[in-house]
Amino acid sequence: MADLEGLLARTSRTFALSIPHLPEPTRQAVMLAYLLFRIADTFEDAAQWPRSVRHEALSTFHGWLTDPALAETGRLPPGIAFAANAWADAGPTDHAGYLDLLRATEAVFAAAAALPAPHRARVLYHAARTTEGMRGFVDASTARGDLHLADLDALKQYCYIVAGIVGELLTDLFLLDAPLAAAAETLQTHARAFGEGLQLVNILKDADDDARDGRVYLPPSVPRASILTLARRDLTEAQTYVLALQGAGAPRGFVAFTALPVLLARHTLDLLERDGAGAKLPRSEVVALALALEARLDQAQAALTD
Repeated sequence: MADLEGLLARTSRTFALSIPHLPEPTRQAVMLAYLLFRIADTFEDAAQWPRSVRHEALSTFHGWLTDPALAETGRLPPGIAFAANAWADAGPTDHAGYLDLLRATEAVFAAAAALPAPHRARVLYHAARTTEGMRGFVDASTARGDLHLADLDALKQYCYIVAGIVGELLTDLFLLDAPLAAAAETLQTHARAFGEGLQLVNILKDADDDARDGRVYLPPSVPRASILTLARRDLTEAQTYVLALQGAGAPRGFVAFTALPVLLARHTLDLLERDGAGAKLPRSEVVALALALEARLDQAQAALTD
């Protein structure tokens, strides 16, 4: 049996820190959702594959996610292990953790199939939406798979597909697992910006590495300052999202899980504005920010402040 938590630690930085805060059954559902999204993202970002191979992999993966038998009864589609090993052997990436995750695709699906039916339905639905959207961006790339976003609308749509949908998934799971009806409208209003803000910070941070792999997400026609401003505005909405959870009496794990990536993104954005692409928080500062957040929650203070 694959060590899925170990794979989480090897394929994520922020989520590996924040997911353990969540209570069950939310924790398992979010971890499996992350791993499914990560598999799809590996296909979309497969710098060593041409567009046609990326499209085929995403199409097959989307077919598994939308298989009625999986959604209704938890029965796995046939051929997952064979296809996943073939993909890993074909080397879409040099990242060892991502390749190991590909080889564990069947185990990820098996664990997702074992989720309670309401959780399974939401995880598969949103993972399928993201996979379909990624396939659309792959189809818009060149034959070798290079992607250049033309304008701010395209950037925002890309962020929605790969991260805004994550915000919507999390909101669905939070409302399923805790009595948060009083905050539902606020959470649903700001879920998209919650994801978009985190993704914009990642895009700004990784811009140089992405460009070397043929992925130019920052439109040349849009001033960098405008994208920084959009990211800050989104992170302000993300703070509203976190505080709405906290104010509605959400489990502490929900608050810590959502607050930590926003906190790290805000500090990273400060570095990026000062130092440019490639700047990232040192591990010592990440730990210090996480401990400070825990201290505020221990003292029943606001998880995030302006």
